[in-house]
Amino acid sequence: MTLTMFIQHFFNALTLGSLYALIAIGYTMVYGILRLINFAHGDVFMLGAYFIFYTGTIFHLPWIVGVILAIILTSFCGVIVERAAYRPLRDAPRISALISSIGVSFFIENLAIVVFTGIPKPVVRPDWLVKIIQIRGVRILPLAIAVPIMCFVLVAGLLFIVYKTKPGLAMRAISKDIETTRLMGVSVNKIISLTFGLGSALAAAGGIMWALRYPQIQPLMGLIPGLKAFIAAVLGGIGSIQGAVVGGLLLGFIEIMIVAFFPGLSGYKDAFAFILLIVILLIKPTGLMGEKIEEKV
Repeated sequence: MTLTMFIQHFFNALTLGSLYALIAIGYTMVYGILRLINFAHGDVFMLGAYFIFYTGTIFHLPWIVGVILAIILTSFCGVIVERAAYRPLRDAPRISALISSIGVSFFIENLAIVVFTGIPKPVVRPDWLVKIIQIRGVRILPLAIAVPIMCFVLVAGLLFIVYKTKPGLAMRAISKDIETTRLMGVSVNKIISLTFGLGSALAAAGGIMWALRYPQIQPLMGLIPGLKAFIAAVLGGIGSIQGAVVGGLLLGFIEIMIVAFFPGLSGYKDAFAFILLIVILLIKPTGLMGEKIEEKV
């Protein structure tokens, strides 16, 4: 492989890994607080892509306005999912909430098929994001630079909220002991809703950028990226925001580089992600940056 090809694949891997990281953060935030795997998270990601499509196609809003509106609407959907599907089961056995998350996932997917139809829709991309930049034989889309930058900016903003604000302090307290935090006067329900809202907002940003990177959307588009983002969260250490970012980037690089160095294995790139999940669970179940967490009874 030439240096030019390696640089080309490097940017592709960085873009894909950044998208996985944005989705994985939602999984890791919810698990960190509720010890719940929200399997509907990939479908929330899909809603973000559809919202950006409709704000531009039907309402003809300026692109940046459409992005902001799509993130707000998706965040609102995430809060509704928490209040309707998870809050009533807060004191139920954890398996009930897990089954509920699977049910919500099927519900959103089938509702999207009814509302949006199953026909794939093309996404219009701003010209400045798809005008190819050529540097010494390397052809790079501005999108391949913008996605990682936006990912790290959003993650930095999230880390500021979690570690430098009172709601973030409440999130960390709830992750340690939800009952004691409630006794200290914290509105646990509001903080958990905020957690779902923030995770859904990042998933929306990921969905928007995914739709720009792969400009065709359909109701089941969140299924495989959602599962791979879950693998990234487990790889990095589920419950750790930094781990989710590291896991997402690693998974993106593993997928792209395997195909780059071994083109004959391109049809198996999804299988490698699931093999990686099995290996990490066998060797280091807490992930690369995760800590051993006592299960809440």
